[in-house]
Amino acid sequence: MQRRLFLGTAFAVLTGSVTLADDTKPQTVKIKTSAICKMCKARIERNLAYEKGVTDVTLDVDTKVATVTFNPKKTDVAKIKANIVKTGYDADEISADPKGYDKLPNCCKKGGEKLMQHQ
Repeated sequence: MQRRLFLGTAFAVLTGSVTLADDTKPQTVKIKTSAICKMCKARIERNLAYEKGVTDVTLDVDTKVATVTFNPKKTDVAKIKANIVKTGYDADEISADPKGYDKLPNCCKKGGEKLMQHQ
């Protein structure tokens, strides 16, 4: 009986089907966005806070980078980026969803920072 257990474990290790302890540790990712202002920051942080598995999110408006800490057993980088894109913002190489972008206030749209400077 022990031999079968050992062989099964060896097979699982060789095929990569064993979950390593590192999968349970929170992971952090930095995602470049098209955020412009504090309203963008609030919108992205609020929407990501509701994403299952996200434990912390902070968006730096100056660098436009969202730093997201998450549980890799509950979500992944693709889902986090999809949340940002659906909200109406670019997420790294992925362009904003047109429907989400259209719902943004004018000051939060690309070029909106120029409008804010003139006010």
